[in-house]
Amino acid sequence: MKRVVAATLRGVQDHLCITPPQAGHCSEGDLMKTSSLRLAVALAVSCAGTAMAADNSSKVTVVRDYTDIVAPADQAAYEAGVKSFNQCLSQHGFKYTWTAWTHETGDTYAYSYVSDPLPWAAFDAMRTAGKACDAAIRSDVNPHLKSETSAFFKTLPELSHMAKGVTINSPYIEVIYFKLKPGHEPHETFLDVAKKITAAAEKTKWPGNFAIGEVLDAGAGAPNFIVLLPAKSWAELGKDPDTPLWTMMENAYGKQDAQAMRKSLNDAIQEQSSHVDSYSEELTYKASSK
Repeated sequence: MKRVVAATLRGVQDHLCITPPQAGHCSEGDLMKTSSLRLAVALAVSCAGTAMAADNSSKVTVVRDYTDIVAPADQAAYEAGVKSFNQCLSQHGFKYTWTAWTHETGDTYAYSYVSDPLPWAAFDAMRTAGKACDAAIRSDVNPHLKSETSAFFKTLPELSHMAKGVTINSPYIEVIYFKLKPGHEPHETFLDVAKKITAAAEKTKWPGNFAIGEVLDAGAGAPNFIVLLPAKSWAELGKDPDTPLWTMMENAYGKQDAQAMRKSLNDAIQEQSSHVDSYSEELTYKASSK
């Protein structure tokens, strides 16, 4: 664990994917182990407005995610080590928040830790500020790890649809990963269709909430995009939207165009995976300045 050194809408998963059928850490198979969250994918950002900050040539923000996998027998010791590490950060006035998520589905012995959205330069300052606690993480946390993966998620505000007052930091988030087919065209197709979905959701005042990020530097076999779906409860997470996503798209663009977009998106996607995380207050580090 090197956290300092380096952060449903049922209709979205079932219908956006159209190929019917998570310092931080978690996963479901090789694809999920490349990052999480959460986004993700983290992927798991402080709030919808902040997480999807302005993204242009002068203001690019990214979220860093760490996903840890632990053995069942090491779970208690691992959690104690994380708390000890967080205490060390607090004692040294560490000013960067890491939001913790435990994995409810997929690999349930996985934990993800997600930074706030920050400019790239902030991670240089974060590395320097965290050096005082490197020894604590190596002695108290690392011995209890089976593995750890890390990734960055580029925030994409233009591909997000969140109602006023709704935040990604909900009690639960569904984390969906999309791995695209190789080449430039699938990437551009995904972005184009996602922008049209977001525009249609705004135009029709669709009640679903989602945030999309692009996965960066996650290693071989990693997904390309992450979709985060916040929920206050399991009941909310499992509820189907009154208007399915592609019905909403037909209402906005017409049936023929909506079907064409759905097919092009389907053709661009190689595979998808998903899991559900729950917010862990006791393992979250809240910046001392906040």
